[in-house]
Parts: sequence; C-alpha cells; structure tokens
Amino acid sequence: MSVLPQPLRTLWLNAQEELQVINQIVLPHKVQVETLSTTQEVYWAIRNMLVRGAPLIGATAAYGIWLAAKAAPENDWKNSLALAHAYLRDARPTAVNLSTCLDRMRAAWQACYSRVEAIQACRYQADAIVEEDIEICFQIGQHGLKIIEEIAARKNGQPVQILTHCNAGMMGCIRWGTISSPIYQALAKGIKLHVWVDETRPRNQGSKLTAWEFEQHGVPHSLIVDNAGGHLMQHQLVDMVLVGTDRTTREGDVANKIGTYLKALAAKDNNIPFYVALPSTTIDWSINDGLKEIPIEERDSEEVRFVDGLTENGQYEKVRICPENTPARNYGFDVTPARLVTGLITERGFCAASREGLEGLFPEKK
Repeated sequence: MSVLPQPLRTLWLNAQEELQVINQIVLPHKVQVETLSTTQEVYWAIRNMLVRGAPLIGATAAYGIWLAAKAAPENDWKNSLALAHAYLRDARPTAVNLSTCLDRMRAAWQACYSRVEAIQACRYQADAIVEEDIEICFQIGQHGLKIIEEIAARKNGQPVQILTHCNAGMMGCIRWGTISSPIYQALAKGIKLHVWVDETRPRNQGSKLTAWEFEQHGVPHSLIVDNAGGHLMQHQLVDMVLVGTDRTTREGDVANKIGTYLKALAAKDNNIPFYVALPSTTIDWSINDGLKEIPIEERDSEEVRFVDGLTENGQYEKVRICPENTPARNYGFDVTPARLVTGLITERGFCAASREGLEGLFPEKK
C-alpha cells in the first residue's frame, strides 16, 4: 500500500515515539494519519472506530497502557495503570482481543518495581503484541492459501469467487489481515480470483475499507449490497465465504459483524463452504455457548439512521435516510453457531469448528 506513510502497517511509532494510526472514519475519501498522545485519546479512537478490528483494537489499547505509564505520577503509578486498564477495557465489549491484550499489559507492569521499569515493560509488551499479530496473520494466509489453491485446481483456470463480510483485512489488524492474507498470498502466486465485497451496513466497513484496501493491492473485486450474497450463491457465483471474527468460543461459535449469521445460513443452504479466518488471540477459551455468553455491542442508533459520503461536488456530507422521528436499533455483531461453520483457519492450521478441533491445534488449552 504505497499510499500509506508507513507501508503495510496500520499502527506505528514515529521518530518522536508518538503513537500514530490511520483514521478509518474518513477512509476511503482521504488517508489521514492521527497521533494519539494520551490514554483518553486511545479510548476515543477505539470507542468511535477511528481504529477498528479486533487485533488492531487490542494493539492500540496496549499502547494506551504504555502512554498511561509515561503519564503516571511517580508515587502512584500502579493505581494509575489499574485505572487505565479498567477505562480502556470498557471502550468496546465484544472483541476479546481488547481484554486479552490489556491483561497482558497488566501482567507486565504488575511485575515491575518502579515507574521507569513499568514504562519499559509496557513498551516491550506492546511492541511484542504488534509483531505477534503480523506473524499470526501471515501464517493464517499460508493455511488459507491451501484452501484457495484446492478450489482453483478444480476451476480449470476460472477465477476463485470469494464472498466477504465486513473488513477483516489489513485495516482491522496490523499487517496482512486475516481474511485478506490468504487472498494476497494467492494473488502473489498468480491464482485468479475475484472477491464479492459486502457493503456491511451500517458502518459500511466493506465499501469503505475492504474495497479501498483491495483497490490498493490490485485485488479484483465487486462491491455488493449486503443481501445480494444469497442470490449469488444460488447462481453458483460463490466458491467460498471467508469472514473474520471478533470472539470465538471454545466450542467454535463465532461472533462477527452483524449479518455474518445470514451469510452462513445462505452458504449452508447452497452447499458452499463457510470459513472463518481465526487468530488464536480472538478465541475466548473461558466460554462455550456463543449465543448465551458473548456480549453483543449495541451502538448508537444514529449509525443506522444516517449515511455519509462524498457528493458529486466532492463535499463530504452526512444525510438522514429515514423519517425524522423513526427510532432505530443498532446491534453491532451476531453469533454464527459452530454447526454452520465449515472450518476455522488459524495460525497453526485448519480445524473443525469444535472443541475437539480447536484443542487439537491448541492442546495447551485443554
């Protein structure tokens, strides 16, 4: 992505060691880099989806703890960091990476004896989270590539048709992305493919982020309305569905952007494989039943009642699409039961969406 100031990363520290991120609110209309200087600014960026995607949220929050350590008073730094931990944890409820990364940061600073030591430990741990995510996404791409290769071999030179929902590309991670890593690696090997990109209302992460990202990478794609997926599947225009996840249970239930469940149902009805690109960091090993135990974020109803974009004159505008007094509900995620998932693609390989499948790849979690 040559348009980015820091190639192929969504989060970085500049020469002055300031935390910088890409403002995803204004994409695709402009590429705008923001500097986050305080824990409060990190919270706002996560809460308002200036940064979004489970891995990127977790990494950003980790640096938010580092910023808190640098700003903490010398005589009360542990209490300040505990408050920062609780504050950032409340930024968004569904994605498990947020709490997992914050807990890693807490373990790092709790082992320290001074504020200076805590600053160093927090910086080291945040850097480690970033580098681990890059490697995880690369490995997911390696394993997902094998699935795309198998489909390509059966298609006799015709493009592999992939349907996505929301954005689990690089913009939701640090580099590579989850669903995008297999796609980028397949494209690099010369495999012909085409991606159907769901717009993903109400925040339109598909049309704003996935389409922009694929355009930058030269991935053949077409933007479609959210409810076109079933029609495409009925007419044999989809070879596989590939989605990400914000939280997955030990039993293989998957929470992802609202509308994912409906894609899984349509895929099941049309005998089309439904895969989830799954970083192990998004597995919540403490829960079993996704429908009962995964908290579903309900966001501001204004996201449903309004849309935004560029006018023909190049002006950015926000417009209401419903009657003025119409109420709206805005559920951010839904849960796809494991029975509808063909398989999980993790950094350790491919497995069934089940306790046995996940524990087979991660025996240390038994």
